[in-house]
Amino acid sequence: MSVIDNAVYVEGRRTADPSSLDQALDALRGCQHDSAHRADDRSKNGEVAADQCFCWIGMLRPSEEELNDVAAEFELHGLAVEDTVNAHQRPKMERYGETQFVVLRPARYVDPVEVVELGEVHLFIGPDFVITVRHAEEPDLSEVRQRLEDDPALLAHGPYAVLYAVLDKVVDDYGPVLDGLQDDIDEIEVQVFGGDPGVSRRIYQLTREVIAFQRAVEPLQEMFGELRGRFAKSGDATDLELRRLMRDVIDHATRVMERTEGFRQLLTNILTVNSTLVAQRQNDEMTRLTEAGFQQNEQMKKVSSWAAILFAPSLIAGIYGMNFDVMPELHWTFGYPFAFALMVLLAVGLFLGFKRQGWL
Repeated sequence: MSVIDNAVYVEGRRTADPSSLDQALDALRGCQHDSAHRADDRSKNGEVAADQCFCWIGMLRPSEEELNDVAAEFELHGLAVEDTVNAHQRPKMERYGETQFVVLRPARYVDPVEVVELGEVHLFIGPDFVITVRHAEEPDLSEVRQRLEDDPALLAHGPYAVLYAVLDKVVDDYGPVLDGLQDDIDEIEVQVFGGDPGVSRRIYQLTREVIAFQRAVEPLQEMFGELRGRFAKSGDATDLELRRLMRDVIDHATRVMERTEGFRQLLTNILTVNSTLVAQRQNDEMTRLTEAGFQQNEQMKKVSSWAAILFAPSLIAGIYGMNFDVMPELHWTFGYPFAFALMVLLAVGLFLGFKRQGWL
């Protein structure tokens, strides 16, 4: 069964543990009937306050059939039930008659793989009931229930005390997520200035996680505004403590939103810096390659120059070494000195010419 816990509370104290939805409704009606009688007795003494009596049903991954059964018992709106069946909703608060439908996106940081996982919690809050539907194991709402049961004065505020406690749990769990993201950003900064070639991919992935987390957090501001309006309209003195507690949650959520926005801007700046550093490294590499090409070109000039200088004497020596009978100056007395002098003059002339051009 998807029903994890099912209880009826009177003045903040657990009075019944129904084993089924039918029993929960019967216990709730019986509680309300007794509360009405006690209220009549109190009115005779000038007291008009009735006992706060409500039931809290906690469900984990319920099937569509189970949700339809709950909807039929508590007269839940079809659109809200459809959203709960489909899940993957944005955080929001919507009112259907006397029932408030709330969607929250809790988050947790998975350290081994360094990712942020988003869950989903739906709450149906009526005048005398609370139905919490979880689509993931986290957060563990049994801890929230135990906290409230340990504080009957708080739980006596009724269904909205449950909403406050769940909101407080979700917002508090955002803290470790922010710490994990901060550690990831610190590591990325080291990678960026260390020249890690794979850091761009990690920046992109972390930016997507921060954006998804921001989408889970930002709608809380509007939600808190609606809650403030609800408490202001009620004018119930008993809501004063809830308003104070909710104000504390709002402060924490505001700090979460500010840090998340700061992370997003910081990642944008880091990505810009990384792009600049990558471009600078590419320019440095191009400069190095250009300098290497220039040095190779200079070496080729020197090699070509010396090859030309050596080629001229070799050419003359090759011609005069052919040993033909009929050749100019072959039998001339100064033929050998002339050929040698010609070789030297050509070599010196080429050397001076290349030197003047800067090749040597």
